[in-house]
Amino acid sequence: MQLLLHLVPIVGFFPSLWTLYRGQGSREQLAISRLSITLALTWLLSYLLLATGAATSSNFFPLRLFILNSFLTSGYFLVSVWLILRLMQGKSGRLPGFSNLAERVLGKYLS
Repeated sequence: MQLLLHLVPIVGFFPSLWTLYRGQGSREQLAISRLSITLALTWLLSYLLLATGAATSSNFFPLRLFILNSFLTSGYFLVSVWLILRLMQGKSGRLPGFSNLAERVLGKYLS
């Protein structure tokens, strides 16, 4: 049940960061925490870059960037809900690509 809290979009970033900072928890809990932080930071960086691009451009280009931004945010929320549902079914909480990235990047610094 505690793993589900780590995957809640945006809010789950903080318990995940705390879990990795302490370095205590099961192997699965640490992996889910790394994945949650990687997803949240990727979304935030992409969101900020698209919003900055939309604010600095003119004509119809900002509208396209805002639409892309909304798709990105919806995708982040849907992936988080999908991972929560997979964990509730007792399946793996891994995401191809992102889990490997989280292990390589955050595994060095926060574990």
